[in-house]
Amino acid sequence: MNRWMSRIALVAGAALLSASSAFAQVKIAYVDPLSGGAATIGEHGLKHIQYLIETINAKGGVLGGQKLEVVAYDNKGSPQESLVQVQKAIDAGVRYITQGNGSGAAIAISEFVTKFNERNPGKEVLYFNYAAVDPALTNDKCSYWHYRWDANSDIKMAALTNFMKDKKEIKKVYIIGQDYSFGHAVKAAANAMIKEKRPDIQIVGDELHPLLKITDFAPYIAKIKASGADSVITGNWGNDMSLLLKAAADAGLQVNWYTYYAGGAGGPTAIKQTGLDHRVFQISEWHTNVPAPEMEAFADAFLKKYGGANQQGWWYLRMKNQMEMFADALNKAKSADPKKVATVLADMKFKNALGAEVFFRPTDHSLFQDMYISSFGSGTKHDEEKTGWGWKTVGLIKAADTVIPTTCKMTVPN
Repeated sequence: MNRWMSRIALVAGAALLSASSAFAQVKIAYVDPLSGGAATIGEHGLKHIQYLIETINAKGGVLGGQKLEVVAYDNKGSPQESLVQVQKAIDAGVRYITQGNGSGAAIAISEFVTKFNERNPGKEVLYFNYAAVDPALTNDKCSYWHYRWDANSDIKMAALTNFMKDKKEIKKVYIIGQDYSFGHAVKAAANAMIKEKRPDIQIVGDELHPLLKITDFAPYIAKIKASGADSVITGNWGNDMSLLLKAAADAGLQVNWYTYYAGGAGGPTAIKQTGLDHRVFQISEWHTNVPAPEMEAFADAFLKKYGGANQQGWWYLRMKNQMEMFADALNKAKSADPKKVATVLADMKFKNALGAEVFFRPTDHSLFQDMYISSFGSGTKHDEEKTGWGWKTVGLIKAADTVIPTTCKMTVPN
């Protein structure tokens, strides 16, 4: 009798184990601003990752049926608060962190995760950076535990200035940006690359302003207007981008804009208000009018479900790359152990939703991908924020042509 009872217990235990593993979850912490001046960006990014996880789970999840789950943590846009939230996530058993808005927060998280892993072997954590583009993160501050899915700011500035160098009508440029690590990187690269490629261009303004604290950019626009600039270069994002463009519209400033993030929340609406038809440019890995049926259908479905009253659509192909590559790496590693997943990701090649290959460089964990320069205006198939205007490709840089040297001296753990 005891023998049969033992057998029943063993069978029941195995069934319970099988059921629990089938419904087990691989959690990823989303640590980004969900309050404050960058909340609109952070909240929309959260919708991105939620939708991606929904689609991955609907196809069977990962590791033979386990589900992905995102847990949101509000870092309020602060590097210090980011570390508080990352620690909370780790204490809750989460071993994958993703963040993107703010290189200051990114550097803090990368350094924290690196030190944590050194002190806690067997409990390692991986950090997925989908948008923070300070070059230092994959150069002197590189870490084995950090993976970046976006092109760094030097790659983006090289593409923008290569595009600008052939525009002979550009005579005077004003550089404006946010006063933190990323803003300083954009400022330095813009100055160096313009002087190298078009030494005849006069830089008539070069300033930084507090990050996500300015509510009225009219004084800055007045200075741009007084300088006689015909073009503006900015790495601004979030409210700092949309409010800058809104102030330009209010002042009737008629210049060309060369930007990293004009397509963010409120940016398209502000551009339409300026009346600058195809005179605002952006460098990105994708936009809604890139011809690619799979991605077009995906973006349309997201817009219908998560676009909201403002009809804010899909922004980040790079986050789609990140989550699909993460799922692929989990399955190839046959494990949710971050050390094993890191080994798979380090030199992964992946065909994205555009049908193009993206690839990681193992020496610094930078992802390389095709980059598009686009202008915003009339006559496009898809519009943004109900403006009737959309993005149009004016330049394409292939992934292989975006590769630049790295100074990373990565310490690879045993």
